[in-house]
Amino acid sequence: MKIDHIELFVPDRYEAAEWYSKVLEFQIIKDFSGWADEGGPLMISNDGGSTKIALFEGEPQRKDDVQGFIRLAFSVDAVEFIEFINSSGNWRDTPLTREEIKDHHKAISVYFSDPYGNLLEITTYDYDAAKKML
Repeated sequence: MKIDHIELFVPDRYEAAEWYSKVLEFQIIKDFSGWADEGGPLMISNDGGSTKIALFEGEPQRKDDVQGFIRLAFSVDAVEFIEFINSSGNWRDTPLTREEIKDHHKAISVYFSDPYGNLLEITTYDYDAAKKML
């Protein structure tokens, strides 16, 4: 058994898909694009559709009034983690800083949000390699 998809609410599914493409390399899954045409979710993935995000139009669940879903976390290797940190200036006003990188002693994570307030995390369990590269 594996996770199939996570559902997120955003004001504009296509605008959100563009952000997720730019920042996390997610792409619209063409085989499911008809669902969005019918008012359903816009399905995106960065691993060929094995794990997906279902973007629904609606009010995002903001940090202040979280009732269920809290954060969506992605796992990457050490090289991908460093590449993500280094690319952060391309999609936010200021690049991620060392102070924003959290060392959990078995994993290293960085926390941020999409433009709609959905909380996100990039984590690497490739701890020793990532520590050396940082």
